[in-house]
This record gives sequence, structure tokens and C-alpha cells, in this order.
Amino acid sequence: MSGTPTLSPGIMIAAPRSGSGKTTVTLGLLRAMKRRGLQVQPFKCGPDYIDPAFHAVAAGRPSYNVDSWAMRPEHAARIMSDATDSADIVVCEALMGLFDGVSRPGLWGNGASADIAAATGWPVVLVLDVSGQSQTAAAVARGFQGYRDGVTIAAVILNRVGSARHIRFAADALERVGLPVVGALPRDTGVVLPERHLGLVQAEETAELESRLDALADFIETHVDLDRIVGCATRGRVATGDPKPVRPPGQRIALARDAAFSFVYPHVLAGWRAAGAEILPFSPLADEAPDVSSDVVWLPGGYPELHAGTLANARRFKAAILDFARSRPVHGECGGYMVLGAGLIDADGERHGMLGLLGLETSFAVRKMNLGYRRAELVAPCPLGSPGDILLGHEFHYSRVLASPDAALFKLENSDGEALQNGGSRRGFATGSFFHFIDK
Repeated sequence: MSGTPTLSPGIMIAAPRSGSGKTTVTLGLLRAMKRRGLQVQPFKCGPDYIDPAFHAVAAGRPSYNVDSWAMRPEHAARIMSDATDSADIVVCEALMGLFDGVSRPGLWGNGASADIAAATGWPVVLVLDVSGQSQTAAAVARGFQGYRDGVTIAAVILNRVGSARHIRFAADALERVGLPVVGALPRDTGVVLPERHLGLVQAEETAELESRLDALADFIETHVDLDRIVGCATRGRVATGDPKPVRPPGQRIALARDAAFSFVYPHVLAGWRAAGAEILPFSPLADEAPDVSSDVVWLPGGYPELHAGTLANARRFKAAILDFARSRPVHGECGGYMVLGAGLIDADGERHGMLGLLGLETSFAVRKMNLGYRRAELVAPCPLGSPGDILLGHEFHYSRVLASPDAALFKLENSDGEALQNGGSRRGFATGSFFHFIDK
């Protein structure tokens, strides 16, 4: 590690737990700052796909994931340094509760958002849901102030307040522990975005998204002191080295990209492009075929279970992939892996025939949550690397595996080092797994 590049002034929006209003506040701030003419760079702590897509629309520039468990420190540093180079201010959204992570450290932390706050020095604006409490919120915030060295709590935004009296009780108590209240958001379901089983509905699926984001910005500007929020931002710093480049899976990558296949980390695509690869998008839902000049087909995650009937009847897409896989690699992540399989049973119990390049059978008829960081050791060559390569990533889906007859692709462990059974599948040129690749 060498050098300590200065990052643009930034803040982290965090909370004691999920469901406190972090995303609402973050999106409103991003759009409000953009409307003021600021170049605002969003980030998301952890492996979430959905929030960064909303960030990008709100801010008008890509949002990048940063992760202390699954991402090399020099890689995270380069992502942040490159992305903030032209930014006036950074807004980084935390994951879950500020200090929540896994029990065993990964590459340089346990995946907690506090790792990112400590590494960069960006101060935290804490969003506190004060429904059902008032002065007690100050005790919660006071605990956050001294919990970890290097993490600064700069200010508080109260959420779900019921009245001016409610605000006064909570704000007075917080001021007594040295924390200014820079906003108070009333209970207002009119600005809540819809949800789905993996989190928020995807950005491209949200009707009238621009008007909703503008409404969020109006809401934030009405109830938050934006000037004080901007004033909380301080320049970050992060130690960096010379990260080894991410090897793309091919020179010309045919990438499935539509409402069924949208879970692709921006830093992965940026890494492929930086290494000289060309991304050639196509839409299976529109029954498009991949570019015949491609070296590899990549089917990312998403929500294929919601479009299983359309995919099952996409004859041109299916025929083209089957032909491609006779001589060139086809790789699927999570939802893409399910589409490579023989069949997918949707939530209504109806089975849809998929590509059949793998023997995988999956079902959403009885959901089962599969969630967590993953360490994968390749046991066979595939677009992700060579046998023996160690990959770090994440798994998050609600499907059940009914059959998986093919040879495994990985030796797979969870974040506690425990061996897991579902190490993906390989057959001929087709490979896939529920594993979402983050770094190696």
C-alpha cells in the first residue's frame, strides 16, 4: 500500500438498523444536490445491487459499491479515488446498521459500513427513526458516538416524527449530547418507493421515477437543512496501492441486459472496460440473440422468475445461446444461472422450460432465503478464472434447488469458513452459480 490520495468532501448516511429511512434520505439528498448544480458522487456500502441503480438516476452519474469483506483494499481505494475525481461532494449510503457485519473479517473488515467511514474519514449523518420514542434517541446516538475510533457522527436526521413537540423533545436531548439535528422528516408514506423480495423494485421498473425522485428532493429540501448537510462533508482520504487489473472474461462480452437481467456491479463492468473489453448488451426478454462475434455470453442476476414465461418462449434467444454454447463459454450468475438450467418453477407453481444447458431445476413455489458473503475456489476453468483461483462475492436469492446433477464449479464457503454444498454447475461450455462475483 502506498500513497494517501485525497477524496472529495463526503458524508455517509447511516442508521442503527435497516428500515430507518436511509435510502429515502440518500435519494432525496442526491437529487436535491444535483438540482443545486453540484456534481454529487454516490456510493453504496456492501453488495446491494438495487440501491445503486436508484442512486445513479438520482445523481446523474454511476454509483459504486464499496465493501471491506469482499473487495481488496487497493481496489476499493481505486474505485473511490477514480469516481470522486470530478465530484463536488460524495454521499455514501450505509448498509443495514452502521456497525453491522459478519463475525469473521474478510479482506480488510467484516463488511460493516463503519469500515468504510473509518477508512475514508467521511463523517456520518445518522438517520434515527424516532417513532415511539423521543429523548431516548439521544441515548442511542450517544452510543454511536463512542462505539468505534475513527468513526465520527456529525449530525442527526430525525425520521417519522409526529409533531413539532416530538421534534423538540428529541432535538433538545440530542443537542445536550453534542449532536445537531439537521432535519426532521414527518411520517409520509407518499414518498416511499415500492419494494420486492430482494429489496426495492429496480429503478428501471419504477413508474414515473424522475417525478418520484423530484418529489423526494422536495420533501428533503422542505424538512432538512441542506446547507448544513453539505457543511458536514469533509475531505476523505484513503490509502491506495497499485491494484492488479480485473481480467475480463473475454475481449467481446455479450451481456444480457433488461428487466430480467440487471444485477451487474458497476465496478466489475468498469474493470472489464479498463482492461480493454467491449460490452455488447442484448435483451433476452426482447428475444434478442447475442452478438455472434462475442467471445463469451454473460447472463447476470435479476428477476427471471417474474419473466419466466417470456423467457421460455424466447425462441430466437434460446436457439442462439444453445448454438453459441457449442463452442464458446456461457456463464450465468444467480438469475442467469437459473436460466441456464432445465426448468424454473415460478411462485404460482408453474414450471417453465429454460435453456437446458445445465441440469439445474429451481423453484420459487416455496421460497427459501439464501444470503451471505461467499468465498469460492474454482475447481475448473470458466469465464471467472482458472482452477485454484479464489473469488470473493455474495449470494442473495429466494429460490430452492430441486436438482443439480452437474459437476460443481467451486468449492464454496460462507463468511465463517463453513463449507457449503451448492458450488455451482458446469457442463461443456456452460457454467454458473448463485455466486455474485465482487473481487478476486
